[in-house]
Amino acid sequence: MNFLTVEKSYLQVLSAWRRDFHQFPEPGWLEFRTSAIIAEKLEALGYDVYVGKEIVNGVSLGVPGKELAEVFYNKALDSNISSEWLEKMEAGKTGVIGIFDTGIEGPTIGYRVDIDALPILESSHENHVPQKLNFRSQNEGFMHACGHDSHATIGLGLAEQLMKVKDKLCGKIILIFQPAEEGVRGGSAIVSSPLLDNIDYLCALHIGTGVPKGTYVAGVDGFLATSKFDVTIRGVAAHSGVNAEKGKNALLASAQAVLALHSLPPHSEGVARVNVGTLEAGSGRNIIPSIAKMQLEIRGETTAINDFYEERVHQIFNGIAAMYDVQVELDKVGYALSIPSDQQLARILNDTAKLQQSLNEVIEYKNFKAGSEDATFLMQKVQQQGGLACYSIIGTNLAAGHHHEEFDIEEDDMLSALEIWLNVPFKIYEELKGNA
Repeated sequence: MNFLTVEKSYLQVLSAWRRDFHQFPEPGWLEFRTSAIIAEKLEALGYDVYVGKEIVNGVSLGVPGKELAEVFYNKALDSNISSEWLEKMEAGKTGVIGIFDTGIEGPTIGYRVDIDALPILESSHENHVPQKLNFRSQNEGFMHACGHDSHATIGLGLAEQLMKVKDKLCGKIILIFQPAEEGVRGGSAIVSSPLLDNIDYLCALHIGTGVPKGTYVAGVDGFLATSKFDVTIRGVAAHSGVNAEKGKNALLASAQAVLALHSLPPHSEGVARVNVGTLEAGSGRNIIPSIAKMQLEIRGETTAINDFYEERVHQIFNGIAAMYDVQVELDKVGYALSIPSDQQLARILNDTAKLQQSLNEVIEYKNFKAGSEDATFLMQKVQQQGGLACYSIIGTNLAAGHHHEEFDIEEDDMLSALEIWLNVPFKIYEELKGNA
């Protein structure tokens, strides 16, 4: 196979896109500006473009409130983005799919990237590169602290480079710019879209995650299944010194729940995690607390293990409601599956990556402990329909860890990832021809 390369000068284009996305980070389900820019560029390149309500068929979990949604929608309107695309979106209905149908018989190859940011105040330290080079977040309190700005850029770069060799392509190319990966909310909402039916090969990736610069992991397994919950416990307020017996203490109920959750036993069939991350209750020292709120998550090495603990979560809160005579609202705001990469597609990616000149090491397959990922919904769909799906990692030097206020990547690694993905279709064609 003749490995297609991209001019080194193209990194300037990628960096400009990435830094623009980095300056204007948008949280999950509110990626209005980001989605509109991607849609506009894809349409100009010749893709059939679908956005927002055209691709989000399922239930959108964990959608931010109306007030915050209006802030980000208005920011997008004020940034001279075409209203044609914005009019098709709303909170909980963001993201983009671009499709290029060659009209020639061949496989359908999909690429999935995520596009959302995190609620983190970005560092303004003088040594922080985005601060130093003037592309620090302008949306205070929000930041691309996980590399999704670079993922979106890799997807756009791929879209442009594929069109330069479109006469050599066959079948279909599907580019998926998924919203709301943080909190694992978007994958489950878009997976039912018929636009994603019958994909033969699906590639997804992440930059960083502890993999060193110059290393590429073609296929990974080990993502934990997870469920995220927001919980509200409602009791009855009362004066603690006059008629305490008339109160129903939401704080005590929530504290009991936390202890019960963290006392759940380990599972004999694999790793499990339970964590209550936030707990807020009460309004004054002489008031029986009438309301408590918490955020918690569970994770499991397999989807079955996660389901086991999810059932226990429901049992605990049913018991708490009865024990303290309180009302419990348990809201599931995100979840993901545990799905392994296909080793056959990992081998194809591995063989392709070995031809990429900037890499020092290519690892074909690795069990990789990197939290959870909702690309697993798309991977499962592809696998269930007879296709192959694979999640890869491109290494980089990180300024700080993921979800950290000083997070940053080295931008030239985007070019390495782009070149690998650009060559994947041709490696697949070669494999199919050899198997014919």
